[in-house]
Amino acid sequence: MTVQTTNQLSELGKLVERFTKEEGLNKTAVPSLFFIRESQVTEPIHAVFKPSICIILQGEKEVLLAQDRFQYGPEDYIVSSVHLPVIGQVIKASKDAPYLAFKLEFTPREIFGLISDSNSQFERKKNMNRAMYISKADHPLLDAATRLGQLLEKPEHIHVLAPLYKKEILYMVLQGSHGAILRQMAIEGSQTYRISEVIDHIKLNYVSAFRIEDLADKANMSVATLHRYFKQVTAMSPIQFQKNLRLQEARRRLLAESTDAAEVAFQVGYESPSQFSREYSRMFGLPPKEDIKQLRANPLQSKNA
Repeated sequence: MTVQTTNQLSELGKLVERFTKEEGLNKTAVPSLFFIRESQVTEPIHAVFKPSICIILQGEKEVLLAQDRFQYGPEDYIVSSVHLPVIGQVIKASKDAPYLAFKLEFTPREIFGLISDSNSQFERKKNMNRAMYISKADHPLLDAATRLGQLLEKPEHIHVLAPLYKKEILYMVLQGSHGAILRQMAIEGSQTYRISEVIDHIKLNYVSAFRIEDLADKANMSVATLHRYFKQVTAMSPIQFQKNLRLQEARRRLLAESTDAAEVAFQVGYESPSQFSREYSRMFGLPPKEDIKQLRANPLQSKNA
């Protein structure tokens, strides 16, 4: 890590500390920009990552995507190019040196717009890659991120400058060593683009049962090809992906509402409460009632669940 990079990480880290009023994810006045602070190691937290870039400024974190393990720390950034259900855990943090991160969400349309505006010719790769990857933040990326964060100190400029700085950040990520992964998700007609459409369809219709043949038709692929490519991108099958979304939403509803587990099971698409309870226990380690009781006894974990 160069002295320049160290100084940039420190500057952006101080900005994040100044504008995080509470632990966990903090929304900022800049659209799609979030600051994250954790002053202690956390329990594993189930979440759905939106398409985003997250630059780590201090501390370390680990994310599990099915069986894939991603561990990252200062100077690293992690990209999720589609919605992905994951388990995340801050593994290095303290009150004196909290985990600090800069998170910027984006849409495929924004990536496609950058590709369309660029004079560069991007090759359509035939091979599939995970939709999540880790890379190193360089000076131009950190500089653009710092300028975007500094707009919080001059909010009157956010409306005009934030879109420009965000575009610059995404452009730098696209030009990075793993940028092709992100580009493929936004190139209409590419195999990865078609898989991302299937992912969006499942996410929007996770309550409903689906036939894998219908998903394959939607992607214009054979059933075998869809299974293979979907798993290459997400590390799980379409059915596993749907189950993960259902169970995470069920947990959120149980935590937020005074509703029994059987009712929530039906709400998220389960026909059998007993099957729901088994799969819930397998995913979260406890039956629904006991899990929610434990979460409510731990407000910090509950907030981030």
